Amino acid sequence: MANYIFGYGSLMNSASRQLTGQTSTAMPATAHGFRRFWGKVDDSYILSPLVVDKGEGQVNGVLLEVSEAGLVEFDVRERGYHRVEIAQDKLEAELVLTNSDHVWLYIKDSPQPPCSLSPIMQTYVDTVLVGCLEISEQFARQFIEHTIGWHFPLENDRQKPKYGNLAGVKPEHHPAIDALVAQART
Repeated sequence: MANYIFGYGSLMNSASRQLTGQTSTAMPATAHGFRRFWGKVDDSYILSPLVVDKGEGQVNGVLLEVSEAGLVEFDVRERGYHRVEIAQDKLEAELVLTNSDHVWLYIKDSPQPPCSLSPIMQTYVDTVLVGCLEISEQFARQFIEHTIGWHFPLENDRQKPKYGNLAGVKPEHHPAIDALVAQART
């Protein structure tokens, strides 16, 4: 039996997830029957991160094998969300899972939209898109296409980062990220 987390935001970024715990190498996957939004988790957040809820749609992300102790560490990181198991028939991945394997997804029921007090932060976007680009540019474009809410307020905090798990982002990533975001916001 193995435990996997389906990461669909900052957990796609290898440097960011290492700030929390050890996982396997990220394996690209798609979860069906879910939708990804920019949205508020709770009032303690100064930014609106990505949230997933059940619904018509699909979400690309990565499968990460974690130990039982690692799962507890990621539960702490993902406070404000709750962990649900994804049925294996809702997953599209090259990884072959056994019937005793568990794939977990952190979701937020009925997410609230971002606002000027809790906007989308550029450094969070940077972290997520660098994670996507670790897989491929096509994977990053799929992320853009299947994420709802790009029209909400976005604050450029690159000079004074507000996102606590910012990692693995270099200035040379910014042009590719900015091009992807411009495409999403049109």
